[in-house]
Amino acid sequence: MSGKTVLIVDDEAPIREMIAVALEMADYDYLEAADAREAHALVIDKHPDLILLDWMLPGTSGVELVRRLKKDETTTDIPIVMLTAKVEEDNKIQGLEVGADDYIIKPFSPRELVARLKAVLRRTTPPGVDSPIEIEGLTLDPIGHRVSTKEGPLSVGPTEYRLLQFFMTHPERVYTRSQLLDQVWGGNVYVEERTVDVHIRRLRKALGDNYDHLIQTVRGTGYRFSTQSA
Repeated sequence: MSGKTVLIVDDEAPIREMIAVALEMADYDYLEAADAREAHALVIDKHPDLILLDWMLPGTSGVELVRRLKKDETTTDIPIVMLTAKVEEDNKIQGLEVGADDYIIKPFSPRELVARLKAVLRRTTPPGVDSPIEIEGLTLDPIGHRVSTKEGPLSVGPTEYRLLQFFMTHPERVYTRSQLLDQVWGGNVYVEERTVDVHIRRLRKALGDNYDHLIQTVRGTGYRFSTQSA
């Protein structure tokens, strides 16, 4: 799981520092936010692999932030672990019902924290992110950063690779150009939406005649990766 980025959201700096040290020792990258507004901006911009979110935050609560993230298609798949000092059963249930993947009750040990994060990431990481994914003979290997078919390797540019990785890990769903920009380029990268069309054409060319049909144009909306006929 090394190389994953965890967003730490807690208004208490000493707690963020303690968690950051534990994550560094476990070979995780991390981001920090002290409130829900700062956290949401980082989620959109950086798209972390997991969010470690305190229940009690100034202003907007952690639970409200979970609701907001889970309603947005571009952030709904990010796993969330709640940090809470609340031990009542209904509070645990409420956190899970709004979309949190797990919760950890304060105080906790750094070893427990890292173990729970690893377990959530194992459960929620789809093929194509940490392990190879194969769809109809098209294989993407994220470890080797390679794309291949039964006929051999394909030459795919770095942006086209990220596009293909996102499509293959989110098949059969339509994404607008704006959503693809957020997911592949990042929320604060200001490029025109037609840039997506350019890279879609390059990706189709790289895939060749046998596989370019998997990248489908949905008129008036955007694009999807699908093994079904358009």
